[in-house]
Amino acid sequence: MDVQNRLQQKLQEAFGPEFLKIENESHMHNVPAGSESHFKVVIVSQQFADQMPVKRHQQVYQVLADDLQHDVHALALHTYTPQEWGVLEKAPESPACGGGH
Repeated sequence: MDVQNRLQQKLQEAFGPEFLKIENESHMHNVPAGSESHFKVVIVSQQFADQMPVKRHQQVYQVLADDLQHDVHALALHTYTPQEWGVLEKAPESPACGGGH
């Protein structure tokens, strides 16, 4: 199973999200073609209700701990409740990579 699909499966199982989007942003960095090391995750789950963003991120990090130790170099997290997402409906764009060239 490739890294992106593995992340998708783990987050789906752990959070039962109403919306989950994982983007492989490795191509935006100085890594070999076809790499799966830099990801942007947008996850919308009721489980995040009444939690500060840092707590939400800690929960995601816990679920993906093994992947973060071995395969994932960078993870941009955007965690929302359904109510928050209903107002936004779009996560921020990732900035261009500033290094590695």
